[in-house]
Amino acid sequence: MKRQLTPDLEAAGALAAGPAPRRPLWLTLAPALFLLLWSGGFSVAKLGLQHSPPLTFLVVRFALTLAVLLPVALVLRPPLPESRAAWRDLTVVGFLIQAGYFGLCYLAYTLGAPAGTVAIIVSLQPILVGLLAPRFTGEQVTLGRWIGLVLGLAGAGAVVLTRSEVGGTSTAGMLCCVGALLAMTGAALYEKRRGGGRHPVMVNLIQYAVGLVVMLPLAASFETMHIEWTWSEVASMAYLVIGNSLVAVSLLLAMIRHGEVSRVSALFFLVPPLAALMAWGLLGEVLPPLAWGGMALAALGVAIASRAGSGMPVLRRRAA
Repeated sequence: MKRQLTPDLEAAGALAAGPAPRRPLWLTLAPALFLLLWSGGFSVAKLGLQHSPPLTFLVVRFALTLAVLLPVALVLRPPLPESRAAWRDLTVVGFLIQAGYFGLCYLAYTLGAPAGTVAIIVSLQPILVGLLAPRFTGEQVTLGRWIGLVLGLAGAGAVVLTRSEVGGTSTAGMLCCVGALLAMTGAALYEKRRGGGRHPVMVNLIQYAVGLVVMLPLAASFETMHIEWTWSEVASMAYLVIGNSLVAVSLLLAMIRHGEVSRVSALFFLVPPLAALMAWGLLGEVLPPLAWGGMALAALGVAIASRAGSGMPVLRRRAA
């Protein structure tokens, strides 16, 4: 009798628990919105840097972002980090993303690295995350997700390598690209392991303050800090402050907290193809026919890598 009652009791418990919570609408739309805003940042930043030194441009960008966030924080009064460890975690992620990733990407542009070269190097991030996630976050990467990652990388590489602007670059510019790649990879892994459910306004406030504190003395020491305020410069700054600094970064951190690191990082494979497409529309950069096939391949890779890994074998390292 006990064996017969057990399934009934389990079914009753499942009914009492109710249906599984629905996925929030904003989280469903977040990947598409993030990709559009983040990919457009390459072309917009290139426009802005035509009239400003790179570090000075970032200083103004961070300062304006804080000017927007401070009144919002005063109204909403989000809770402060609860401990020294929480302050440390927010500071580390802020340094890696704001100073590390953005700072090194902008320096790479000024040191001769083409936008396509920057995009393809940064798009290697999912491979690094996939390799390091099992060690640092404990999540396992399925065979299907690895296949998607490889297809995504191949498609992104095809897009960038067929662009006419991709070519040689200085050693310093290449090192900046690699440094930006490592910074964003470290931020994704650290956020997944140590990040908590903190208020996004407070998170952004602290992290952009960290970026400003790091960049301001560097810009004052090595640049003239002069900006030519044309209409294109104003529009570029507005897009990067609202679209990238506030909306896109908040979406990125939120997606990392709500899903696996490897799945979220796979979205970066679509950044180079979309950035190339937007550069074609905004800057008139030619997009060769072969690049369209690369974009389709990258999209297929992201679709595969973004699937939940149920039913797929997990690749595990053998013990030495």
